Amino acid sequence: MWWIYALLSAFFAALTAIFAKVGVKGVDSDLATAVRTVVILIIAWAIAFFRGGTATLGSLTKHNLLFLCLSGLATGLSWVFYFKALQLGKVSQVAPVDKLSVALAIVLSVLFLGEALTWKTALGAGLIISGTVVLIL
Repeated sequence: MWWIYALLSAFFAALTAIFAKVGVKGVDSDLATAVRTVVILIIAWAIAFFRGGTATLGSLTKHNLLFLCLSGLATGLSWVFYFKALQLGKVSQVAPVDKLSVALAIVLSVLFLGEALTWKTALGAGLIISGTVVLIL
């Protein structure tokens, strides 16, 4: 079942790139990121509220909060740079290069989380890295 959600994520990420490219035209990329963030903030809290996720808000530990905040910081910085890249480049170049994050996540998961690196995962990461290099050159 996880792969259905992953495919939906990929589909909506692709739409994000298209919509963002159109929306960022003639607009400061930082302002565009701020507007996008407000929309996401409203949607995320609405989903958490209506699905009952806020009931466990008190169970968050300092550890949870620290790493969720760090994740939010990384997400925010990613969006700032993504919107700037979209403003300057083509979606067909920016979006695939942005997906280098997949290969980087694999490497970081092995280094910091101790996840096993299978030959299929290593090959996939290598192909993503190779494709990114091709697109940049």
